[in-house]
Amino acid sequence: MSKVKREGETGRTAWLLIFITVSVFCIVFFAARGRFVTPFTSPAVITLLAPFQRAAAWAGSQIQGVVANVQDILTVHQQNQLLRSEVEQLRVQNVQANEYAAENIRLRELLGYTQSARQFDLVMARVIGREPTTWTRMIVIDRGTEHGVQKNMAVVTARGLVGTVTDAGPFSSKVQLILDPRAAAGALVQRSRVAGVVKGTPDDAMHPRMVNVPKNQDMAVGDILVTSGFGGIYPKGIMIGTVSAVKNDSGGLLHYAVIEPATDFQRLEDVAVIVASREAPPEPLKPPAQTRGTETDPWAAWAAQQAAQRAAQQAAQQAAQKATQPPAAPAAATPAAQPSQASPQSSETQPAQPSAAESGNASGQSAPAPAQPQAGQQQPVAPAIPAAGGKR
Repeated sequence: MSKVKREGETGRTAWLLIFITVSVFCIVFFAARGRFVTPFTSPAVITLLAPFQRAAAWAGSQIQGVVANVQDILTVHQQNQLLRSEVEQLRVQNVQANEYAAENIRLRELLGYTQSARQFDLVMARVIGREPTTWTRMIVIDRGTEHGVQKNMAVVTARGLVGTVTDAGPFSSKVQLILDPRAAAGALVQRSRVAGVVKGTPDDAMHPRMVNVPKNQDMAVGDILVTSGFGGIYPKGIMIGTVSAVKNDSGGLLHYAVIEPATDFQRLEDVAVIVASREAPPEPLKPPAQTRGTETDPWAAWAAQQAAQRAAQQAAQQAAQKATQPPAAPAAATPAAQPSQASPQSSETQPAQPSAAESGNASGQSAPAPAQPQAGQQQPVAPAIPAAGGKR
């Protein structure tokens, strides 16, 4: 019975809702067509329509919220796609920037070496390959005979020696590294000038050795090795590496040095080929460092030296002119140059000419006037001494 009762109540409720809905629809429809006017402002109508208005407003707000959420989702999805694409582009640019920065550092080192090593004509090259079977012995560069590269030319980096060109093609070349046991380079210990030969070793591919060194020669750990220039392939003075260990040879008469190369062969990317070599010009002289407060002006010292040289030259010229001029006429034949000793009234301040004149008048003869010295000549002091450069 309860089941039948619940079904009857549910049916009545449904019919009631349908009736109310149809009634509201009809009222709204006919009011819109102007058939009759319903006082919507009356409390009964407002109370009747309030639930439907709230339901319509709630439904509209929900629909607007759903639509806004869908739009936001679509917008966020598009933005996410754009941001993902931008992130990928930035990653690629970051990798390229890091690569360019590393290349810039390497090229700056090579450029600095090119400017400092003015005795070499260099051709820049890039490592484009390595032979798989001889990974630590042979490399391939992107420069050949079209760029001036020939066989047996030395290859270097800004840090030190790399090897020599063994095969030169039109646009690429093969370079044999100094790590190869078949390669040999004359070397010198920079400190003691001990000579030897640097060769690769099969036991340790990354550390060559300096062999053929007598046991009594001075060579120690930390010494710097440079090329000796013997053989005509490697120019003299190129950095090879440093001595990391000194060991005795199996024979007992010689010893060898294990070398730490100056060039990092595992990171070899850019090299330079020496296409021409000449003697390095001497470095310009630099004044020594001076203590504050005791500085000297090198230009003032040079000017003083030049002035002293000019004064010495002028003095020598004047002496030569005086030596070539004739001597002055001697005035010693007359007693005018001698002071009068017979006059008792002569004083210390009285000149010699009046005394000579008085003595000449006393003797009845007129005293001749003393000869005036010419320009550039010295006046004789005594009658018996002639002018400078004259003969007795």
